[in-house]
Amino acid sequence: MVDGRLNSKTERVQTTVLGRLSYMAVPDFQSLFIPVLTFVSDGKEHSLSETIEVLAQQLGLSEADRDEMLPSGKQRKFDNRVSWARTYLQKAQLLIHTGRSNVRITERGLKVLRDNPTYINTKFLKQFPEFLAFHTANGDKGNTTDDNNRLRQEMIEKTSQTPQEILETSYQSLRQTLAQELLE
Repeated sequence: MVDGRLNSKTERVQTTVLGRLSYMAVPDFQSLFIPVLTFVSDGKEHSLSETIEVLAQQLGLSEADRDEMLPSGKQRKFDNRVSWARTYLQKAQLLIHTGRSNVRITERGLKVLRDNPTYINTKFLKQFPEFLAFHTANGDKGNTTDDNNRLRQEMIEKTSQTPQEILETSYQSLRQTLAQELLE
């Protein structure tokens, strides 16, 4: 850990955990950026499963929180959010992929930690050209309008959901709406 701290959202929750012996809800994936960077700041290679386990312990997640599933029921929410946090940090070249499910912090990542930011989010990551290129790229090579792309990016920035969670929630909502319309 850098100066023994996590980001501001996690600090409040951790204080609650230690002060009142209660547990926290699963943090959003952007709130995991600093904890992930801090965990890998030793410069060693770390697997996804190791990162998930250590962060869950550090954040004081309950078993119920750990077992909470995405709307699809196919993946645990916390695991998904840690994975997305790592992906975003890799796209900003703060982490480097070193092998199957393994990452290591880069010099850029260490510099960011040394700068001691209070919070890292997608807006912060946009200062890095590699992340900006990833974040603004059209997924289907020009078939998506600029407005749709902008709206998708804004949704990710303004919600606590990962891109996968947004898709699954939207899918479930469309299914419910369709089912309701068919029954009428």
